[in-house]
Amino acid sequence: MNKTELEQSEFESYYGRYIDKLPESRSLREGFVLGKKETIAFFQSVPEDKLNYRYEEGKWSVKEVFQHLIDTERIFVYRAFRIARRDQTSLAGFDQDVYVAPSNANKKSLSDLVNEFEATRNYSISLINSLSDEDLKTVGVSSNKPMSARASLFTIIGHYIWHTEVIKERYL
Repeated sequence: MNKTELEQSEFESYYGRYIDKLPESRSLREGFVLGKKETIAFFQSVPEDKLNYRYEEGKWSVKEVFQHLIDTERIFVYRAFRIARRDQTSLAGFDQDVYVAPSNANKKSLSDLVNEFEATRNYSISLINSLSDEDLKTVGVSSNKPMSARASLFTIIGHYIWHTEVIKERYL
């Protein structure tokens, strides 16, 4: 299953900017496995003096961006899980900015963040591997808009790509 199988009706157009970042040839499951290695390698390549750097006042540090990616993965995997299990309850959105300060990301070591990411990603991979393609095609409601389980998961992969590109352009 790859992003070319997605239908526009499976996700809000806003998420297209993330989904569009994925290579067409990379499958969903492969994206999570390879993305784990790529993400760890990327953040470990960031110079130590850049981890708490903000390219502009009011912007997140590199560590806060990493924490944001982890937090967002948790939320979107939870959404995918509920949708795949045919839960038709409308899933609430979240305010990403509210999550940053209490995360204390800048007080964590890079090793702590990598470990947190690995645990989160391993859970995500385990869940995805437990779902059938039919489960992943299920459409529910997230932030008052239709979203399929697979669109939620493809969004996660593209979200990582999006933010690593931003870090490369503005932080390094």
